[in-house]
Amino acid sequence: MNRAVRFSRFGGPEVLELVDEPIAEPGRGEVRVALRAAGLNPADYKRREGGPQYSVTLPTGIGRELAGVIEAVGADVRGLSIGDEVFGTVPDGAFQTHLVAEAGFFARKPARLPWTVAGGLALVGQTAWDALASQPLERGADDGPGEAAPTILISAAAGGVRSSLSQLAVLRGVRVIGSASRDNHEWLRSRRVEPVDYGPGLVDAVRALAPDGVTAAFDLHGASSVRQFLELGIPPHRINTNATDPAEFGIRRVGRGPTSIPTLDALAALVVAGDVELPITETFEFDRVADAFRRLETGHLRGKVAITSSDAVVSADRATTEP
Repeated sequence: MNRAVRFSRFGGPEVLELVDEPIAEPGRGEVRVALRAAGLNPADYKRREGGPQYSVTLPTGIGRELAGVIEAVGADVRGLSIGDEVFGTVPDGAFQTHLVAEAGFFARKPARLPWTVAGGLALVGQTAWDALASQPLERGADDGPGEAAPTILISAAAGGVRSSLSQLAVLRGVRVIGSASRDNHEWLRSRRVEPVDYGPGLVDAVRALAPDGVTAAFDLHGASSVRQFLELGIPPHRINTNATDPAEFGIRRVGRGPTSIPTLDALAALVVAGDVELPITETFEFDRVADAFRRLETGHLRGKVAITSSDAVVSADRATTEP
């Protein structure tokens, strides 16, 4: 049987249910993936809570990123085979032990990429990659000739998307200032990010570090961060958000674009090489998914919370190729 996480009413982690269902066969262009690990994201619980920005028809599944082993392949699938280790994102319902989804959602997982990291990399990594690409940050781009390397400010810089965004920016030669709780300052410094504390002192702290101003800012925290960005004099078109209504401030909402396998390949290579780190704060067994969400929702995490499935093992009698 396929074991899936579902919810039929909005609310906290207690609304999540574990449901046994028949294992589905992949259709044309689809694969079935035996889950090894999956990453939790704030958007998951906001959707579960009934956030107005999400269109949800109940009952429904939950989760968007995962890693696992292909155990069945539908017709017209090219480049992926039974037994391949993969990671990727799906529109919804990632948290199930045997997931059927489009083959184009998945990239190959390098052997040296740990399962828990692979399970939490695809969504946050590409979201960070696409957000960074949306702002011109080349030396002197729209800031006049002869300028120093651009400086960016990232709110909640030690979280999943934000930690990836911070490190990708550093790799591109950008100076990064990141707000974070004091417990995460040492880790940010180890990734060449300059930390500042959350709260009312942030504006003065950033001005002291960057007296010539900040080139761009990335909000993944909420409206309070955006207000501080504007107080610092950062132009609205240079502020990205993925955490609040951009219309209120005249800024930009920039999320993840369509799945890009080359981007996922590049991200995996950077993690394997040690150039980007995706910390896993805590890992829970699949059946403890509600506890995993409780941990995520405490906030101020470094990196990701992950779930793993000990049942997701490819077996010979289930591994089939559709004609």
